[in-house]
Amino acid sequence: MTLQVACGNDKTRCNFFKMKKIKFNRNILVTAIVMLAVGLLIGWLIKPSHAEEPTNNSTIQQSNNQTWTCSMHPQIRQSEPGQCPICGMDLIPLDDNTSSEGDPMEIKMSPTAMQLANVQTAVVGFGMPTKEVRMNGKVQPDERLKYSQVTHLDGRVEQLTINFTGEPVRRGQRIASIYSPELVTAQEELFAAQKIKDMQPGLFTAAKQKLKNWKLSDQQIEGILTAGKAQERFPISADVSGIVMEKKVNLGDYVMRGMPLFDIVDLSRVWVLFDVYESDMSWAKVGSTVSFTIQSVPGENFTGKITFIDPVINPAMRVATARVEIANPSGKLKPEMFASGIIKTQLAGNKESIMAPKTAVMWTGERSVVYVKNTTEQGTSFLMQEVTLGPLVGDNYVVKKGLEPGTEIAVNGTFSIDAAAQLAGKPSMMNPSGGAVMTGHYHGGTAPAAMQPMEVSKPAKAAVKQLFDLYFPMKDALINGDFTTAKKQGDDLKKAFEKTSMGLFSGPAHDHWMKHSGAAVVTLNKLVVAKDLEVARLHFKPLSEQMVALAQAFGPFDSAIYVQHCPMADGNVGADWLSLDKEIRNPYFGEKMLKCGRVTETIK
Repeated sequence: MTLQVACGNDKTRCNFFKMKKIKFNRNILVTAIVMLAVGLLIGWLIKPSHAEEPTNNSTIQQSNNQTWTCSMHPQIRQSEPGQCPICGMDLIPLDDNTSSEGDPMEIKMSPTAMQLANVQTAVVGFGMPTKEVRMNGKVQPDERLKYSQVTHLDGRVEQLTINFTGEPVRRGQRIASIYSPELVTAQEELFAAQKIKDMQPGLFTAAKQKLKNWKLSDQQIEGILTAGKAQERFPISADVSGIVMEKKVNLGDYVMRGMPLFDIVDLSRVWVLFDVYESDMSWAKVGSTVSFTIQSVPGENFTGKITFIDPVINPAMRVATARVEIANPSGKLKPEMFASGIIKTQLAGNKESIMAPKTAVMWTGERSVVYVKNTTEQGTSFLMQEVTLGPLVGDNYVVKKGLEPGTEIAVNGTFSIDAAAQLAGKPSMMNPSGGAVMTGHYHGGTAPAAMQPMEVSKPAKAAVKQLFDLYFPMKDALINGDFTTAKKQGDDLKKAFEKTSMGLFSGPAHDHWMKHSGAAVVTLNKLVVAKDLEVARLHFKPLSEQMVALAQAFGPFDSAIYVQHCPMADGNVGADWLSLDKEIRNPYFGEKMLKCGRVTETIK
């Protein structure tokens, strides 16, 4: 109907509209077919993505099952990343490569685990072991150039030409004038003897000799005879040149023959006296070259040789004095100036030795361990290697046995490697045999059995207990960051060690006491002069080592003593301390990581 209305009676026009409608319907059909094809194509393309969905879910599930641990406290296990509740370090994923597959002695670590643990390695080789001994000292006058200027007459001081300390004096310079009645009488006797010298020449000679005994020169005596009149004032001349160190007389004082007027010292040559600790005495010898600086003379270096070492050690400071003599023509080095010196000594034999960085060694004892790196097609692994160490020279140990030149070892992150070995049940420093981690106290690369207490008398045991009564307050002061109290307690502990008689101990107990008490006093000498809290905490570690040894040998006491260990102290080397409380309160870090550590032994 509509079409007819639109066309009217014009058939041609109606046919045109019919053709347009058919063409329009065909275009719609083609468009629909194309859209359907495109939809099918898109559906086919995204179909594989839906097929992989189970795989992604598996990955997510695997991530959710990941175990996270702390490299410093491997007993911490969590199912998600975070921070260690003990030390606050970021947790690391427990790597599957640390499993027990492969060599049972090696611990495998992936590159990611090594990076997270900050593991660094280095190749060991030969080096010339040179020990550096640092010393502190003072400039002092040469004792051989000290003099006392005395008077040779009895009399009253009428004049002084030297009036203050520090004034320079030249030899022969007139320094005082003295009125002496005895000198006046002696001159009168000389005049009387002169008159009869032809008859009694011996009397005249004796009168002149009397004046010579009072240090009058022949020229002065001839002047008196020429003048024919007795002198009332007699001049005193300086016997030496130097600096007045002390003025001992004032104008008008009455002095007696032989009484010192001034102390004079010649500073053209001086001594520099250095304190050498007992532990360093084997490195300081007569003839050793010392390079030193003076705080008051910045930018200038001095060199001298040790000419003398005191044969007796100072019992209070446990040091011996080493003397260096040096010329001082310009006088720039003044008595009481502070000096800092270094002795560089090569080890006996003067040959190259295998050297290993001290950060690579897990302990500082005679028997220690390092981790040797081994890289293969299967990956990187580390093998614990026991080594025998020589002395510590600078930042390196001399390795006597256990390593060959060219061996690559871990020099940083060694404790993280050891922790990974413990988690995998592999041999480690704390557990050389592998398996479950041991909980007993350990020293060095092995975990020896606990020492059996030694039989000692009651006075000896009471004396040792008194030492621990002073040790524990010092430990608490370090925990609280109280530097002043820690130093005071350290000084009291040092005095208590020195007052304890070695006669209280006998047999093996005597040897044990001498070994560990001496080492404790050496450490306390350094602790009580520490400049800050961190230095005091550094010296607290070797002190605690000696106290642990004494507690194991001479305990138990009235209450239990807990041996506690922090693996992060001393640059991740680890350190022990003693406590009366089982709860961990770390003296090496204080509030920073108060709970870092664990109990390794109970002495009860």
